[in-house]
Amino acid sequence: MTGKIESKLAELGVTLPDAPAPAANYVPFVVSGDLVFVSGQISMDAGTLITGKLGDNMDVESGQAAAKVCAINLLAQVKSACGGDLDRLVKVVKLGGFVNCTADFTEHPKVINGASDFMAKALGDIGTHARAAVGCVSLPLGVAVEIEGIFQIS
Repeated sequence: MTGKIESKLAELGVTLPDAPAPAANYVPFVVSGDLVFVSGQISMDAGTLITGKLGDNMDVESGQAAAKVCAINLLAQVKSACGGDLDRLVKVVKLGGFVNCTADFTEHPKVINGASDFMAKALGDIGTHARAAVGCVSLPLGVAVEIEGIFQIS
């Protein structure tokens, strides 16, 4: 049975993938009380890495699309943390976004808006959150964006 949140995602043309497995010595999420701390999700769509460097070979619009993919992967992890019931999600508390970019690139917030705008559109008020957007000289596997998150669940 599909819940309310997944029905809204379907209206937006989004089907959550299986939660990506960790790529190193860490767990994909930790549940502590009513909070879920989700490890950084890289820009990987259907097994294909979205690579690039903002300010060099990738524009802001493409970076926003990569950030949206990270947000979808974050929700997949939250669903896993909730035993498959994404309707247990109460609030997106905070996102931390990392942008693979050149030293002179300054539009990190615009890139991470790809994730923030998606969360707000898909989840309404529960999708609004605190946030950081940081530029990095490189990210794992050359991906364009990585985003971590803190979520409140019931």
